[in-house]
Amino acid sequence: MAKNLQLKAARAEKDMTQQALAAAVQVSRQTINAIEKGEYNPTIRLCRAICRVLGKTLDQLFGEES
Repeated sequence: MAKNLQLKAARAEKDMTQQALAAAVQVSRQTINAIEKGEYNPTIRLCRAICRVLGKTLDQLFGEES
């Protein structure tokens, strides 16, 4: 699994820490860290929650890189 640089960039755009994003989607900071590092494949429900908080689409954050 590749690192999720789109997620990290979108979080930075919103000036959110991993902890703040984790709290907003009701998971641990470690979960957000693992997703960003490509060590954890989140559920579609979690992906959608993250997208809602960051104002991005599923494709923008979790789509295939071309």
